[in-house]
Amino acid sequence: MTTEPTARSLPREPLGDPHLRRLVVGEGLAAVVDALFLIWLTLFVLELSEPGIATGLVLVAVALPRAVLLLPAGVLVDRLGPARVVASASWLRVAVLLALGALVTFTSPSVTTVALLAGLLGVADAAYFPAALALLPAVAPTEKLSRVNALVQGAESGGDLVGPAVAAGVIAAVGFDAALGVIVAMAALAAVALSTLVRVVRRGEGVGDDAGPDVIDGGQFSSAHALGAGLRYAWHEPLVRGMLAAIALINIAVVGPVLVGGAVLADQRLGGAGSLGVVLSGFGAGSLAGALMAGWRPPGRRGWTVVGGVAAIGAGTSGLAAVTHVVAATAVVALVGIGSAFLGVVIVATLQERVPEQLLGRVMSLVVLATVAFDPFSYVVAGVLLPYGTTTLFLVCGSAVLACAGLVAASPVIRSLH
Repeated sequence: MTTEPTARSLPREPLGDPHLRRLVVGEGLAAVVDALFLIWLTLFVLELSEPGIATGLVLVAVALPRAVLLLPAGVLVDRLGPARVVASASWLRVAVLLALGALVTFTSPSVTTVALLAGLLGVADAAYFPAALALLPAVAPTEKLSRVNALVQGAESGGDLVGPAVAAGVIAAVGFDAALGVIVAMAALAAVALSTLVRVVRRGEGVGDDAGPDVIDGGQFSSAHALGAGLRYAWHEPLVRGMLAAIALINIAVVGPVLVGGAVLADQRLGGAGSLGVVLSGFGAGSLAGALMAGWRPPGRRGWTVVGGVAAIGAGTSGLAAVTHVVAATAVVALVGIGSAFLGVVIVATLQERVPEQLLGRVMSLVVLATVAFDPFSYVVAGVLLPYGTTTLFLVCGSAVLACAGLVAASPVIRSLH
């Protein structure tokens, strides 16, 4: 899956190749831009209007096209190649941010205008996310995939951890327009770094072009049939199906309960709603630590590592049922973050190594979809269980994840992974 032979580097030199450095810098900066811009966008919309439906409208405008277009974007990645799609999506993001910056600086934009531009960013994200994941094995040799994934996901976790405070502080110091200018500059640097990789992988992508971009098992498909082929592959391949199911179930059982139930827990047991920020910072710190741990010492027995990661998430979610102090809650949520990030690095690296290159974009789009598309269902689960109390909520959801760990352990395909 690499484009050209690469000499095996020393274990502690994951970024010895300049192409890998540009990849990590570009994708890491892009992750930080996402974290900063989300805070900027939320605060700016609150500045334009009273808290309420307007804020939700703009955030939905970002999330909806991202979710709807993810699967078609996976076909596009496999057809055009991940490097081209990453570069194009990165520059589209810069163009939209520049347009928004011009509006903020020279006019007083309406919420509707901001929502429309936010929707274009959602389109760019739908193309960027699966392409970015599919690009890694096109640049990084197999033995470095875990470390490179860990660095990229570590940048994302770091952005989530410090992004709110940094964005709010910069906005308070220099204003919305200057703060957006900083974000645009970072997005442009990311786009430049990622655009340099198009030429690096062009030779490898060109090999597949001779047979056609959607040739699978001797058949050439339209885009709709190519999407169907990707879905059938994911369903019939036990490893892919099992990992996608685990990701989806974890998101359904954890995201809503931790955010919604955590807010109620903070108000009822932890000294007030303000403690929720401290608890969630524990998740960010745990995610950063988990990603770096997975990259620094990649596991030898991946199957049991996946089982352990799922079990850690389930145990942490269940543990929230018993906490009565903010320190204990923060430690428990940090365990969930460690398990989530460690699991994410291992699963993504495993799929990048084992999925055929011509299907990788479609499979990665399914991974991203399983990560983001089930959030509304998770909030519904939290809403249904909360009337029975936070103890019931966390025990039921944590037990569901622990049961998932048992099912994963029972799968010979996953259990035997090395």
